[in-house]
Amino acid sequence: MADPKHLDQITERVERLLLRHEELQRTNGLLMEQVQSLQTERDSLKSRLMAARARIDALLDRLPPAATAEPNPDVRKER
Repeated sequence: MADPKHLDQITERVERLLLRHEELQRTNGLLMEQVQSLQTERDSLKSRLMAARARIDALLDRLPPAATAEPNPDVRKER
């Protein structure tokens, strides 16, 4: 049979590895929740950006053609 001292060392090491594994699983779960939250936030921001772009495009379409083709004479260019 194996030396009881050696078995105790192996048992202790296995127990530490199991605890570390549980800690890593909990940490991984928390990180997965953060990733999901950030993905949801990113998707929301993308949606808001697309809506804002659509509103800007609609406003640009409403501008008269002369306003987009010629510079405004009231605006002075400073150099």
